[in-house]
Amino acid sequence: MKRNLLFGTMALLAGSLLAANAAPKDDLTAAAKKRADKDNYAWKQTIANAGGGGFGGGASEGKTEKDGYLWLSMTMRDNTIEAVKKGDKGAIKTQDGWQSISEATSGDPGPATFIARRVQSFKAPTAQAMDLADKVKELKQDGDVYSGDLTEDGAKSQLMFGGRGGGNGPEISGAKGSVKFWVKDGVLSKYEIKVQGKVSFNGNDRDVDRTTKVEIKDIGSTKITVPEDAQKKLS
Repeated sequence: MKRNLLFGTMALLAGSLLAANAAPKDDLTAAAKKRADKDNYAWKQTIANAGGGGFGGGASEGKTEKDGYLWLSMTMRDNTIEAVKKGDKGAIKTQDGWQSISEATSGDPGPATFIARRVQSFKAPTAQAMDLADKVKELKQDGDVYSGDLTEDGAKSQLMFGGRGGGNGPEISGAKGSVKFWVKDGVLSKYEIKVQGKVSFNGNDRDVDRTTKVEIKDIGSTKITVPEDAQKKLS
């Protein structure tokens, strides 16, 4: 009888702990979903590498419509790249005009290929936030701020920069990272990702220490105008 009571008490405590750990994640996911359910919104993303410079640094802007277009403007070095997506189709603006994702990734590997793959795997902030919540070891809540350390696989996914794994992708070691989310009035407003690790590609090793900040803005007042040439590439 005592043994059954002990086991029952342990099971109850374990269930309470699991429920406590799940609560912050459920709340954050709900806050991200509320934002995703809005008709439209925009965001600004900044990427900074420790020590300045470094691969992948820069700023970008984005806009998205519910069940509609997603538009991106990315600054890479001295170049600004535009891209647009709708569903599983996408297009990027190159020196030769608009190209579909399939066109940009079908030729010899080059800058356009890299950009196209980033666009192809890109997720809107709300979707990325929900994905990140699944990659945290333990999500903790302090008021309207949620934070936690990424799993090793979660940190690796952020160091990939939209690249593909396997033999064609970079090798990553020593991956670690953390995330922080801010919620305002029950809705996701911004988040920050910090990752570190060594990325090896084509015989070149690079130590990465990168911070990505995403701030959501212009909810309900964002409009996207897609050029006719770009629309043709999405058909």
